[in-house]
Amino acid sequence: MSKFKELSDLELMQEIANFESRALEELYERYSPILYTIIKKISPDEPTARRLLIEVFVMVWRKIKKFDFASGNVYTWLITIARNKAVDQLRRSRATSNSLDFYDDEYEDFYIIPTLARDIDALDLETVLTLKPKIERALSKLTDTQKYVLHLAYYEGFTIDEIADKLKVPIETVRSKVLTALQNLKDYLMES
Repeated sequence: MSKFKELSDLELMQEIANFESRALEELYERYSPILYTIIKKISPDEPTARRLLIEVFVMVWRKIKKFDFASGNVYTWLITIARNKAVDQLRRSRATSNSLDFYDDEYEDFYIIPTLARDIDALDLETVLTLKPKIERALSKLTDTQKYVLHLAYYEGFTIDEIADKLKVPIETVRSKVLTALQNLKDYLMES
């Protein structure tokens, strides 16, 4: 058994920061199933989803210095990178102009790599998996409209303006629906 299997997520990230490729392999083994599930839910097809998954781990290797070791929030950092990368790809595929053609390190640092608030609780994969039923129950309590606007925003990458256009409702109505949905979700999670 590899010594890396015994390491925590944070310890793996520290090894990756020291350019230990076997630590990245272990991180891939732990997180690729859940990251692929998120990417696949957003991505238009399986080959794109597989390519994006690889790109996420290449990004982790290249951008490890952007990770906040003090927060220790590996799970949220990885999930957010995967979601941001998949949404960016989806937006690029929908774009009618060349406005999204430009992509460089600076773009990636600003739009793909998350800067997480320090007050977010650090989660590990095992904890998240135990919370899954609670999250599903909380989501099931949302109205269909609340679920739909959250889906459009999170999984389809639509902005508030784009959701308003799609639903043909005022921007403030969409903003209100999203904020209400998020507040209700938070309240339902707290009561469970």
